[in-house]
Amino acid sequence: MKIIKKTKGMIDKFSGVTRKMMRKKSNIPFDGMQKYMTVGEYNVGAPEGTPHGEEYKLIVYKDTDNVLHQALRSINASDLAPAYVRKFDKRLNRYTAFVNKQTGRRYIVEDQLDQLVDYVKKHSRDGYNSINIGVLTDTHYKDADSIDFYGHNGLRHVKEFNYLEDKDVLDLKAHLGDWMDGSDPGLVGEAELISLSRTFRSKKTNFAVIKGNHDENDKFDEHHDLKASFPENEFEDIMWPSMYAQDGIHYITRKHGVAYFDKDDVRIITVNTSDLPYELDEQGKKKYDTKLALAIREDQMQEIIEILENSNGKTIIFMSHANPITRKGTNALKFNGRSLHELMVAFNQREKGYLNSRDVPPEFTLANSFDFTKIKNAKIVAYLCGHRHTEDQYRINGIQYIFFNCSALMGPNHALTTQYNKRWNRQMDHANEAAGYIVNVDVQRHLLQVFGYGAASKRRFYRI
Repeated sequence: MKIIKKTKGMIDKFSGVTRKMMRKKSNIPFDGMQKYMTVGEYNVGAPEGTPHGEEYKLIVYKDTDNVLHQALRSINASDLAPAYVRKFDKRLNRYTAFVNKQTGRRYIVEDQLDQLVDYVKKHSRDGYNSINIGVLTDTHYKDADSIDFYGHNGLRHVKEFNYLEDKDVLDLKAHLGDWMDGSDPGLVGEAELISLSRTFRSKKTNFAVIKGNHDENDKFDEHHDLKASFPENEFEDIMWPSMYAQDGIHYITRKHGVAYFDKDDVRIITVNTSDLPYELDEQGKKKYDTKLALAIREDQMQEIIEILENSNGKTIIFMSHANPITRKGTNALKFNGRSLHELMVAFNQREKGYLNSRDVPPEFTLANSFDFTKIKNAKIVAYLCGHRHTEDQYRINGIQYIFFNCSALMGPNHALTTQYNKRWNRQMDHANEAAGYIVNVDVQRHLLQVFGYGAASKRRFYRI
């Protein structure tokens, strides 16, 4: 029996060495437990890369489909239930990363976020008028077991982003839209939004829910030339009630996705750039495709004006899915993006006037008046957005526009993958699989800093 065990151990070691030799340097396994390919139990610890370097019992077994699994159980556990599990994936030619059975998070990602938090604390000030905002965008969750593109990783990235709440570092967390990819059948898309909402909502940290251009499921309708797969207000009815129910989130109405959050002298305002009428033709198809047409309408603009007219003493930051204008100052939305920017400029210049749109369909006509002449000690300093699947920034009329990269995995071998993400060469279970951010706003130092993890810049900073 000892000879057999010894032989099995030699086979495991030989297999591990062979796999290491075949992998490129950038694909070195994340932990020493990858080599355990033989069914059995093993004692592992810090040398094998266990969670927090603690001692565990590693159980290797096969399921009914003959697929190898690994499970980690603490040596001090009172029962036989494992704390972490994973399985071998032939497509990757390795085990996937261990997932905590209770939280659904990978411990290698938690370690990554621990490092991010330490870095944020090192380079930011703690105190009055210094606030932290967790930012995630474009998770593109869909019903696909993909290892290099949109799929189940979208929901997993939201779960792992929530770990920042456990670190007590956030004053607010925000998802900037495109929660799902919108390419699955209607009932599946509805279930995806429900899962995302339940995962993101929190009783510990105030949260902002912003609508993206994929969140109406119009991508599925495009690909199949079918009637609208979502009824009217599907996203709104699923995602917004929990946001508006929070004591720390304020609003004029609950209809349009506009909300604001105050901490010290900082005010965060959310905007819905997918504000389109739900109109169907005789075949039951949408007149306006939310994925293709971005817009802000009059009622939403009025709510923004009312909030701004009561923003004395505030340093203000806007957030939405899409950017309202381009770096050249032209309209980045189908309708009224430039008007929003002009409204913000008017606020900073303490002007009085009205918005008037031309050559647009009646549904998007603006006739809003505003009076910012009585505003004191307030300024709109920045606008945060996603949508473009890249990092970028530009400053127009004193307002700093900042773009955040998509959290969704975008492997290099897909046509939709942006050049920015191709340069990252993003891979499943690697440090660059996801992307997320902590934004520190320091009014006292006139500084806005963006700290990223994953496929994101480590630190960007802007004068405000």
